[in-house]
Amino acid sequence: MTSNADADADTDTDAGSFTGSPFLSLHLLETLVAVLPVRDENGSPKSIVYGGAERHMITSQARRRAERVHARDRANAGVGALAGRSTGIRTREWALITARALAAEHGWDREEAVRTARAVIEATGLKFGDPAKKTVANLTKVLLFAPADAGSRIAAHIAGRSEDLRAWTTEYGAAQAATGAKPRKGARQPAETAPDNEGTASDAKPLPSLPPGTRAAVLTALAPRDAIDIALYGRFLAEIADSPNVDGAVQSSHAFTVHEAEQVDDFYAAADDAKLDRKRNALKAPTALDFLDAADDSGAGMTGYQSLISGTFYRHAVLDRVRLRRNLQAAGMTVEEAEDASAAAEEEFVNAFVDAFPEAKRNSTASTGSLPALVLAFEGDRPYSYAAAFQRPVDENPGGRGGAGPAGPAAVRRLLAHHVFVSGRREDIRAGRLLTYDPQIDGLLAGLPELGATPVTSVGGLTQDVPPEDPTEDPTEELTGEHTGELTGEGLPT
Repeated sequence: MTSNADADADTDTDAGSFTGSPFLSLHLLETLVAVLPVRDENGSPKSIVYGGAERHMITSQARRRAERVHARDRANAGVGALAGRSTGIRTREWALITARALAAEHGWDREEAVRTARAVIEATGLKFGDPAKKTVANLTKVLLFAPADAGSRIAAHIAGRSEDLRAWTTEYGAAQAATGAKPRKGARQPAETAPDNEGTASDAKPLPSLPPGTRAAVLTALAPRDAIDIALYGRFLAEIADSPNVDGAVQSSHAFTVHEAEQVDDFYAAADDAKLDRKRNALKAPTALDFLDAADDSGAGMTGYQSLISGTFYRHAVLDRVRLRRNLQAAGMTVEEAEDASAAAEEEFVNAFVDAFPEAKRNSTASTGSLPALVLAFEGDRPYSYAAAFQRPVDENPGGRGGAGPAGPAAVRRLLAHHVFVSGRREDIRAGRLLTYDPQIDGLLAGLPELGATPVTSVGGLTQDVPPEDPTEDPTEELTGEHTGELTGEGLPT
């Protein structure tokens, strides 16, 4: 939710000299076979009901993280448009990250570094886990998305004020111990050990405040600053009221199948190598362990089921170009710096939208190797979703039985027909571009009478200015006889 203050801030923030279309809309169709990129709490595929039919779903949360990490890893490796630029990390481990920096960069003892970093960050306003539980004692209760160098910056401040902060940490720890841990809500206390609560409020020792300048230094380190992915995807932190939140510039939809859900529960058996090796060698050299095979003659060490899904998915995302520039300027960039960073961020975002994929089950399904059948990109004065094009599920029965044939080509025809129809009624839609990695779809595009967009051959072409189509050219002029035969098949427009 955006407050009135946020709205006022948006109005006051200059978006610079940017005069292009404020929104870049991206639409993608991809076919996946026997994968499980996301699961619910029971390990089953996620689904929604749309158009009266159940559809498989890949959530936007899974997609956004895959895209964000893909762009961050490329930037950190010096690859792509964001090479060398600052990116963020979303984690609960900021105290541990700060402690590692204190130990590695400033020579602090590891235990003292953890204790000091935790105390400083907690006193700034972030809540931590139960100190009695080692697994969460030094983890914040919420994930915090902050620039990757935040831990090193906090560590540098602590090291520079080591004398004051060491004394403060000792006092802070003593005050915490004197206050004591509060009982959990609903926990019962024996009557004979229940404390007398009279005067507790006045007897409690207040926790000491951080030395001057320390809280401001921590907040500055944790602020979004110039982290490009925070400007793109945003962040929300409620625990510290004066730490800036960021309304992200990227809007992402859940992906769903354009046809009814198709799921299989795959039975699997994992072999016990030692048992099978022993059985294989039993005839050559009998051993005293042969009785084990008499008791259990199977070779499987374990068995089970896993759900797998297949289908053609539609997904959609929007980049708010004005919001992106505002976010970067609010983080301290000049208009020129924000313009340059925004152009790089847009290029990398589109690359991640096309190439990134959630990594669940990647080793057992090779799902991250998939390429989209079609990507449609265009600019406009507002976002556009084409989910309505698939409200009626694609019927994959052959054309002779009243269906549209395979979902991939059928979805491409339907999506482009929807785009041509909408763009003919919306004057703000312009600069449409198409990319495919499927030769069958490439041939299909060449045979359609109208695309509403210009085909390109690379991801970079989706964001670059391309010349408009020449209306005097015949798109089928250079087709071979083989291609022409394909394009006049069942389901193509006449």
